[in-house]
Amino acid sequence: MSVAELTRRLKRAAEDVSANEWVQGEIGSLTRASSGHIYFTLKDEEEEAVIDCVMYKFQAARATKILEEGARLLIWGKATVWAPRGRLQFVAERARPFGRGALLLALEALKARLSAEGLFAAERKRPLPDSPKVVGVVTSASGAAFHDIRSVAFRRGGVKLVLAPATVQGDDAPASIVRAIDLLEQYPGLDVLILGRGGGSLEDLLAFSDERVVRRVARVRVPVVSAVGHEIDYSLTDLVADVRAATPSQAAELVIPDEMARVERVRRLRAQLVRAGFSRVVSERRRVEALRLRMSDPRFVLIQRQQQLDELQRSLVGSLRLRHGKLQEQFGVLQRRLLARHPRTLVHRLKARLIPLNERLGASMQLALSGQRGDLASLAGRLQALSPLAVLGRGYAICIAPEGRVLTRIREVRTGERVQVRMMDGTFESQVTRVGIDEHAAGGQE
Repeated sequence: MSVAELTRRLKRAAEDVSANEWVQGEIGSLTRASSGHIYFTLKDEEEEAVIDCVMYKFQAARATKILEEGARLLIWGKATVWAPRGRLQFVAERARPFGRGALLLALEALKARLSAEGLFAAERKRPLPDSPKVVGVVTSASGAAFHDIRSVAFRRGGVKLVLAPATVQGDDAPASIVRAIDLLEQYPGLDVLILGRGGGSLEDLLAFSDERVVRRVARVRVPVVSAVGHEIDYSLTDLVADVRAATPSQAAELVIPDEMARVERVRRLRAQLVRAGFSRVVSERRRVEALRLRMSDPRFVLIQRQQQLDELQRSLVGSLRLRHGKLQEQFGVLQRRLLARHPRTLVHRLKARLIPLNERLGASMQLALSGQRGDLASLAGRLQALSPLAVLGRGYAICIAPEGRVLTRIREVRTGERVQVRMMDGTFESQVTRVGIDEHAAGGQE
């Protein structure tokens, strides 16, 4: 048969055997293609067996969070043969955590929760002390981590190491680490704390991702350096600590200053200071010399300054004299103006103006009085001519009713009524005995 026929038979056989099966293994060689497909290998952890896998982009979009290098997963799908390459591969349609994969999900969930509380915030990080005297170490007493830290401390010198032994692996490890930190914080003079162990698998480092340990590290009163595992490993303690070191040796190098390096640095700084001081002295000496050359003889400088002072003095005297002359001139003008406005002068001047005015006023008053006298005589004559007394003087009389009303018409008079008659020189009472009507004056009416 042909190669294609053989490939088709193998494909049918593989699919019939593996259809709708869950396969357990560890993810490796994971690649995310630009097309959205994910290619990886599924490795058996107990036997030497591996199979190529692919998850197409439609299914990969739902499983992208759990598909990662080193995760233990259960993959559901079927095996098939890809004819163009003649390669056996497992087409995965679904995936779910199993074993270590589930553990990673739990750690990610805890990490997200603690991060939301701010335990991993950068502003919480404290700087390491420059010259610590007492360095606390929490690790296994029999492990290589404390040996590495002690070797660095011995080489660099100048610090005191205090070990609080703890179990760093297993179910009892979190409680042991917390107790060791509690004891170490009670040690007087503690400056910094190193928490660490050697490398290991994710399961080996679980104690340093335990929530109890993470929260206890966040409450330590001194800066904490986390040295858990190697550079490729990480734990939640690395995130909450003030500084993370890849190894315990690196943690010791970060915390313990190198005395020899410090001495060498001081020596270099001293040499730099001496050179800088000598250079400054030379520079200042040159500057002083240049100033001295510019100054020449001090006596000559003083003489020049005295000459300038004499010139300024002469200029000042001239200015004062000129100013004094102007002020005297202004004073004379003001004095003359003041004399012209002296009260005695003003009184004499006003008196001189008052005499002709007084004469003019008298003449005007006489003229006005003469005119007013003439007008008064004319008005008196007119008033005398209009006076009722003048009329009475010509033989007329005024009749007044008892109530004081002047009688002007005959109809106002009643027979038997007593009336007063006013004449020029007096009055008398009269009783009406008869009333007669002047026909001409009454218009023919009685």
